[in-house]
Amino acid sequence: MSSRCQAEIRTVLGFEQCDTRIDLMADKTINHWIDGKASEKTAERYGEVYNPATGEVQAKVALATPAQVDEAVESAWQASQSWRHVSIAKRTKIMFAFRQLVDKHQHEIARLLTLEHGKVTADALGEVNRGLEVIEFACGIADLAKGEYSENVSTEVDSYSIRQPLGVVAGITPFNFPAMVPMWMYPLAIACGNTFVLKPSERDPSCANFCAQLLADAGLPPGVFNVVHGDKVAVDRLLEHPKISAISFVGSTPIAQYIYETGTRNGKRVQALGGAKNHMIVLPDADMELAADAAVSAGYGSAGERCMAISVLVAVGNAADKLIPLMQERIGKLKVSDGFEAGAEMGPLINKAHRDKVAGYVDKGVAEGATLVADGRTLRVPGREAGFFLGPCLFDNVKPNMQIYKDEIFGPVLSVTRVATYDDAIQMINGNPYANGVAIFTNDGGAARKFQHEVEVGMVGINVPIPVPMSYYSFGGWKASLFGDLHIYGPDGVKFYTRTKAVTSRWPDPRHRGVNLGFPTNN
Repeated sequence: MSSRCQAEIRTVLGFEQCDTRIDLMADKTINHWIDGKASEKTAERYGEVYNPATGEVQAKVALATPAQVDEAVESAWQASQSWRHVSIAKRTKIMFAFRQLVDKHQHEIARLLTLEHGKVTADALGEVNRGLEVIEFACGIADLAKGEYSENVSTEVDSYSIRQPLGVVAGITPFNFPAMVPMWMYPLAIACGNTFVLKPSERDPSCANFCAQLLADAGLPPGVFNVVHGDKVAVDRLLEHPKISAISFVGSTPIAQYIYETGTRNGKRVQALGGAKNHMIVLPDADMELAADAAVSAGYGSAGERCMAISVLVAVGNAADKLIPLMQERIGKLKVSDGFEAGAEMGPLINKAHRDKVAGYVDKGVAEGATLVADGRTLRVPGREAGFFLGPCLFDNVKPNMQIYKDEIFGPVLSVTRVATYDDAIQMINGNPYANGVAIFTNDGGAARKFQHEVEVGMVGINVPIPVPMSYYSFGGWKASLFGDLHIYGPDGVKFYTRTKAVTSRWPDPRHRGVNLGFPTNN
């Protein structure tokens, strides 16, 4: 690592001004967080953590062995024996304290996100705040985890339900939202009385450790939250470990299916959120300026590395002729740069391999006959020539049989496909195997209502390009975008991290009724 890169790390992270106790990059090694503290053990294997804007390796991250995963799970298991009995009031108090600390240190967390993921500062701060919303939701666990009560279901017999924690649960999270997606999981799981083992992406791992320290500062007992860094070795051990009761996952569809099948085969409750190919219909009556703003923002924000990014714009009738020039104008003004640079709107991709893969899709699109309207492959950022940058790419005349339409590209590539009618558009979307998010832009309320009723997609936006629900609803798609029955966070999250116990109760009275061998009936 160059001395310039080392100096940049310390300046950007601002550790001299940080009053938390964790100096993540002190020795340029990111280790596991087990039993309330950072592990000091030397790892057998390490992965490289890049600065995507410079292309330089800036740290190394320990890759867990099965034995180290077992150590984290055992810590969580031991902690679960007491944590499940901690009062809701105490759990809520800790969650409120954690919420305050995340809010206080949101700029430090955002710096970590930009440094390791590459997203621009404004986007990084937005990610932290979306995670904060779920922490705030978890602070209401006293109301969320209530059971039900029925008096006198039979004579002097009451029946009621209670929600209880599962025990040890785990989360496996992606590189694109290293702060927010874990926060979709562990605050609610912990508030419900579970202990948690997090396996974040090894590509941008520091945020997980930073938040682990904040949880400790908030008063969370050792072992309730653990972090193991690693790759498939760590994932497979989590999936088979007998002391883990449930797995939450967010990532690509092939891996989501693997997580679901392997986890359930090992007797675990699993929610596995997969990939996406999000469409945005634009009807001819839409406000084209609004639609152009939305398409560019949703297609190229975070360099397209969002599961809710718009990747296909379905233009109905003559909408494309009006829309594409407006989009070209906006694309031409986008500032693609190091995420720390003032005014930067789009940063680099996560690493060189992914950058090259996305650029390869652009090559395929051209070879397949789509019209390349904006070509970001030649983009060069002054002073960051070794960074993993790819400029915004826009295709027109994309057909459903093309690879760029069928695959989740996960980069700044937006495809425009033209259809004659609304019915053609809805048929195209409902025929797609992915069903994560979708949007429609129109000024016709009847068309919008018809669309929200007919479309077979889990999250729907009406004149909103990225329909991510608030924390008090639940996030999740349909079809190949979700494996499992319950969505993540919100009411479904409470259901996922608890199990219901039904109790039928009668207290003795002086009047004994004698022996009755018949089947119980309510009377």
